[in-house]
Amino acid sequence: MKKKNVGIIAAVVALAVAGAWYMNKGEGAHAEGNGGPGGKGGQPPTTVNVVAPTRQDVGVELTANGTVTPVRTVDLHPQTTATIRQVHIREGQFVKEGQLLFSLDDRADRANVARAEAQVAQNRATLADLERQYKRSQDLAAQNFIAKSAVDSLKSQVDAAKAAVQSNAAAARASQVSASYTTIRAPMSGRVGAIDVHPGALVQPTTSLTTVTQLDPIDVSFNLPESALGSLLAAQRAGKVAVQATSGADAKPVTGELKFVDNAVDPAAGTIRVKAQFGNSATALWPGQYVNTRVTVQTLRDAVVIPQNAIITGTAGTFVYVVGEGNEARQVKVARLHGFGEYAAVTGLAGTEKVITEGKQNLRPGGKVRLAGAKPQGAAGAPAAAAAQGKKGDKA
Repeated sequence: MKKKNVGIIAAVVALAVAGAWYMNKGEGAHAEGNGGPGGKGGQPPTTVNVVAPTRQDVGVELTANGTVTPVRTVDLHPQTTATIRQVHIREGQFVKEGQLLFSLDDRADRANVARAEAQVAQNRATLADLERQYKRSQDLAAQNFIAKSAVDSLKSQVDAAKAAVQSNAAAARASQVSASYTTIRAPMSGRVGAIDVHPGALVQPTTSLTTVTQLDPIDVSFNLPESALGSLLAAQRAGKVAVQATSGADAKPVTGELKFVDNAVDPAAGTIRVKAQFGNSATALWPGQYVNTRVTVQTLRDAVVIPQNAIITGTAGTFVYVVGEGNEARQVKVARLHGFGEYAAVTGLAGTEKVITEGKQNLRPGGKVRLAGAKPQGAAGAPAAAAAQGKKGDKA
């Protein structure tokens, strides 16, 4: 019985509390409707920040990490076994094409050349003597002083002597070629690498003397996603494609030109290999260096640009809020053409709107807004009204 009474009392108390809460809520709503901050029962304006869109040319860019690769690099080896007679260059020196780099011991080769040239001279003297004999024999045969067979024999000897001259002349040229291997010259203009041989060292065809690397111009190799292949090829067909490369945060970017697009996509990585070539007279790029590359595949002319943080993506699509007539928020659907840093080029805006960037999270289409820094309505007359009310109180 006691438990039943306790339950009834608890229910009565709960009803009393609920009734008091309802009455208080009703009074508050009535007071707010008459003189609350929302005016006639509405929400107060939302404070927002706005920006005006700008118009500018925007480059559509692809970025990737790349590696600097020389156009040409040559590993120099001797073509004969000999000793180093003289090294004419220093490590790290810039050389021109045809410049003398190494001299090898050439005494044996020069002797072979001299012997071959002497043999050619001997063969030519023999040929000249046989040609004189052959000419006299023809005169004698015409006078029937010698048989025709003797003339034919001399003719064969002349032909054999001519062949001997040609053979030994070819051997002499071969000796000269072998002798030329004792001087090693730069195959191109470039920078010399490390030198591990010195005068007196015995070298052979497997010995690496040094490397010469061409630094100007120079290539940068990098990979782009296969989704960018269409725009990349379209840009290349339209003309020269500009590429920028930056070697570090403090380095100035250098501009080059796209030179090569590979003939196949890597199916494992889903990327396409490309190369760009740069003028490198100031040696801003170095072989093997990692760089950041930026390829401009398209330029959007006179595009409307707004901050990225103004764009909202939701179930209704991609849109922005703008300040409409009567300071009401209005939705405008946009399409993001290209984003770059904190900004994006879009379509759907005329470029004269006031685009809301901050405070948009609380907005609904048609909601009232107030620009940040603007004074609320009636705020300017509030101090004067308060002073007038104070004076009336003093007179009373």
